[in-house]
Amino acid sequence: MSAPVELIDVAVLSDQWYVLKKYTFDYLRADGSSQRQVREVYDRGNGAAILLYNRARRSVVLTRQFRLPAYLNGLADGMLIEAAAGLLDDMAPAERIRMEAEEETGYRIERVEKVFEAYMSPGSVTEKLHFFVAEYEDSQRVSDGGGVVVEGEDIQVLELPFDEAVEMIGRGEIVDGKTIMLLQHAALRLFGTQDRA
Repeated sequence: MSAPVELIDVAVLSDQWYVLKKYTFDYLRADGSSQRQVREVYDRGNGAAILLYNRARRSVVLTRQFRLPAYLNGLADGMLIEAAAGLLDDMAPAERIRMEAEEETGYRIERVEKVFEAYMSPGSVTEKLHFFVAEYEDSQRVSDGGGVVVEGEDIQVLELPFDEAVEMIGRGEIVDGKTIMLLQHAALRLFGTQDRA
């Protein structure tokens, strides 16, 4: 079944960081009528995110970094606690997320497990995220992490007890959507009550 849409016009509004376009299209409604609509869509490419966890210690590795949009939308210091993540940049998701994990956290992870995919803001952004989890050990720490300076990254690495990380969601200390999704996945699939021996 084809999409109920006919593109009429596409205009580039900005291509400074990524690409913002204005689309004019006719949408075929469920009742059979056609409606002209105009939407702005931001295309920044697809990405991947990963939650590093240690089952024996019941811990996770997260990052903290400044995010201008969060700051502009009222987050006082603009610092978000997040799972390691990044854009694919034409790489396979599993390959890219291993590189991102090492750049941001300092852990060299060989084996990653893909758990799901999701569109994070489908009303205005094209990005689809590939979500991964991977176990980590101290022996896999090859650097301090921190990100890539020339890309403007200044990342703090946090190793937290898993239960504390989950409580931080309820306290409003973790407010990043991808991170909440991965922590909830971990609560359901990785650190269930059966693991609390």
